[in-house]
Amino acid sequence: MANHKSALKRARQSEKRNLRNRAGRASLRTAIKKFRTSLEAGDKLEVVELHKIMSIVDSAGSKGLITTQTASRTVSRLSRAWQRHSA
Repeated sequence: MANHKSALKRARQSEKRNLRNRAGRASLRTAIKKFRTSLEAGDKLEVVELHKIMSIVDSAGSKGLITTQTASRTVSRLSRAWQRHSA
C-alpha cells in the first residue's frame, strides 16, 4: 500500500478512473451487442440507429476506453454489417 500523501491520492484517483473506465467499456459492449442482435434478428434498423452506435464507439475511442484504431475498425465492421442487412 502507498505510504506518501501523493501516492495515496494517486491510488484514490486510479480507483475512480478504473471504475469509470470499466463502466464505460461495459456500456459500450452492451450497445454494440444490442445493435448486432437486432441486426441478426432481422429488425428494420434506420440510419439514425447506425449513426448513434457509431457515435458511441467513436466517443469511447476518443476518451481512451478503447484505442482509436479499435474504434475505427468496430465502426467499419458495424456499418458493413448494416449495409448487408439493409440491402
